[in-house]
Amino acid sequence: MPHSPVPPVEMLWEDLDPMRTLDARFGFPDAVAAGRWIARTVYDGWGLSVESCDRIVMSDYNALAWVTTPSGRVLAKWSVAPSRFPRLGQVADLTQWLVARGLPVSAPLPACSGALQVTVDGAAVSLQHVIDAQHLDVDDPAQMLAAGRTLAQLHLALNEYSCSTTIFESEDDRAALGDRVTSWLDTAGEHVPPVAVTALRQLVDSASREALPTQLLHGDFRASNVLCDGDTVVAVLDLEEARVDHRIDELSRAAVLLGTRFRDWGPVSADVRATFLTGYEDVRPLSPTERDWWDVLTLWYSLLLIPAGDDPTGWRAAAYDQLSSVPRRLRPGSAG
Repeated sequence: MPHSPVPPVEMLWEDLDPMRTLDARFGFPDAVAAGRWIARTVYDGWGLSVESCDRIVMSDYNALAWVTTPSGRVLAKWSVAPSRFPRLGQVADLTQWLVARGLPVSAPLPACSGALQVTVDGAAVSLQHVIDAQHLDVDDPAQMLAAGRTLAQLHLALNEYSCSTTIFESEDDRAALGDRVTSWLDTAGEHVPPVAVTALRQLVDSASREALPTQLLHGDFRASNVLCDGDTVVAVLDLEEARVDHRIDELSRAAVLLGTRFRDWGPVSADVRATFLTGYEDVRPLSPTERDWWDVLTLWYSLLLIPAGDDPTGWRAAAYDQLSSVPRRLRPGSAG
């Protein structure tokens, strides 16, 4: 690799020393060693000469490296958690399947062998082009409409994915929506406003019990994973958290978490959630049962995010604001 500045090494969200983490988790004594390994891996696996390694970011036992090659910038992703390798391989296959159907996801680059994922030195490595775009801006209504439409399009496509989805399932995914929420309500901490707990319990009790289908979902749809160019969503990133669940669960969770990126997560307004939902229903309207659960789940996910201590980003205030949209007959203290 030609001489270049030592790449900065960062943690994505953990408050840990990045250099110690680089050594302890990934086995590199310093950024120079990590950059050399990345350059060798990209050259050996994909036949691309690395001019520079520009940045390394770590999250748990996964890492990302932005590198410059003669044919453009690429992103190397690798994991040193062997238990996740089979799942990562299926995620790569799934992503390629979505690309073939015209969905805006970041396509994995096949290695010289044709594989989408290469195992080297105990790490599972994949490569993709760096996409020149901006993270979703929740204050831009046009982008919010586009994000809603894109999630609906993803849901329609993922519902057709015919490969085995067993690897994406979990016991939690199979629990009924009502059971999930009431189980949490029974153990909600004192930091959660009692009036909100009461309102949510009443919403659950009044929601339709009609069975809803489950399917494969993206798993982590929020601003940090959605790239836009103007009013267009050009890429939805990171299907690593793909899971089998109800579409309304992902839609509601995404609506609450849309504004979150990597640190200092904060809520979005009711108007933002409504615009996102409008975009979604432009492509796939909700059923009456899903509409019931939209109210339940958006409130539940908002309450889940209220911290026990200080609340610098305002989740508690956002939850109180949501209570104003609860049907009047269900509000605590209302008659009839």
